Amino acid sequence: MQNNYPISANQHTIKEPVTLSGVGLHTGANVTVTIKPANAGYGFKFQRIDLPEQPIVKADCDLVVDTSRGTTIEQNGARISTIEHLLAALVGCSIDNALIEINGAEVPILDGSSREFMEAIDSVGIQEQDAKRIVYTIDNNIHFYDPVKNVDMLAIPSQNYQITTMIDFNSPILGTQHASLKHISDFKTEIGNCRTFCFLHEVEYLLANNLIKGGDLSNAIVVVDKPVSQDELNHLAKVFNKETMEVKQEGILNNLQLNFANEPARHKLLDVVGDLALVGYPINAHIIASRPGHATNVEFAKKIKQYIKANKHLAGVPNYDPTLPPVYDINQIEKILPHKYPFLLVDKIIEMTDKHVVGIKNVTMNEQFFTGHFPGNPVMPGVLQIEAMAQVGGILALNSYTDPENYDTYFLKMDKVKFKQKVIPGDTLVINMELSSPVRRGIFEMKGTAYVGNKLVTEAELVAQLVRKEK
Repeated sequence: MQNNYPISANQHTIKEPVTLSGVGLHTGANVTVTIKPANAGYGFKFQRIDLPEQPIVKADCDLVVDTSRGTTIEQNGARISTIEHLLAALVGCSIDNALIEINGAEVPILDGSSREFMEAIDSVGIQEQDAKRIVYTIDNNIHFYDPVKNVDMLAIPSQNYQITTMIDFNSPILGTQHASLKHISDFKTEIGNCRTFCFLHEVEYLLANNLIKGGDLSNAIVVVDKPVSQDELNHLAKVFNKETMEVKQEGILNNLQLNFANEPARHKLLDVVGDLALVGYPINAHIIASRPGHATNVEFAKKIKQYIKANKHLAGVPNYDPTLPPVYDINQIEKILPHKYPFLLVDKIIEMTDKHVVGIKNVTMNEQFFTGHFPGNPVMPGVLQIEAMAQVGGILALNSYTDPENYDTYFLKMDKVKFKQKVIPGDTLVINMELSSPVRRGIFEMKGTAYVGNKLVTEAELVAQLVRKEK
């Protein structure tokens, strides 16, 4: 698993609070939600402001308590249901952090899709935050199968987050449908306005048991999968407060105009986006979901979350492809740093922004220090590993100046140094240096990590200062 984020990709939150009101599909209660900005790293959390202590519930798959008619979470005595369409809207709008205040137990259904949530977010805009968005890349297939429901879900390695869904209800009206989302940036136009759907026989059961008090033909696609008498249509018209009710050849109650021919499959994809937001971490993976539902989505989210937690220590490992051209090769590095053989300990720079740099040190038996350091059992001295980190950090520091040849970098401090694995000839050190705070008076505070393969071998916090050379 690797941290695989675009160089400029930071976390985002909503720019300012925005409020929506509507009816809960199952409770029929009028509910108001306010989406509010949150700090970087906050994630998605709901707050029941109608309860005495206004408890907060994290959007987390481990807190899901019901998936029978939507996804419901509960914590600290507070329960919030039908959260998936709102969460999908947040993900689809590239928001990472938000507090959702709600004055009831169920998120309003609105039109049965994510559309109105997205429009509300767009009305106030999103705010970039000063923190990187760490996206976890799935390196191995993650598979989940439910033999009872015949649901098959698979996450395979991918360079970005994409989803493919298939539905098959053995219905002559729907048939077998597929939908795909190749990039999350397409969610708003391709998926977000796709409404929830159900079959007429399900509606009849739910009505008989008083389970969709907020149900309306404007917030769901009703698929008619059996012959319907005029008496039944008259009864449904009365229940839904409509003058007339009809079914045309498309098999949709009241001949509702579909946004897409495969809108039901697209809505299932929307649900997958919303439910997998409960993983709690952005991921890069291709999700392939056959006949998905809320229960299996949540179980799959738990499996992905377990995978990430088990491999989270690999999240900071930079991706090193030796076939790609470097940002700086050894000849360019020699012109930037004052160090020369045998004390130049950086071979190439493979990645650099104004806040971080990744350098490579190829460790060979020809290193001068191996002659006398543990003869017969060569180990790279820890102090030289720190020096290599400092030199990589020095390139980051000097890169901020237009005339780096006129400056030298000097150590001021090193702290929290840890050597976790020995480094031996044949190893390739991948060194990542990141600024810990803004540069002041030429002083750079950096956090460094060095890896061999996927193993963290060294870490340290370093402070250096750039000083103009005396003429």
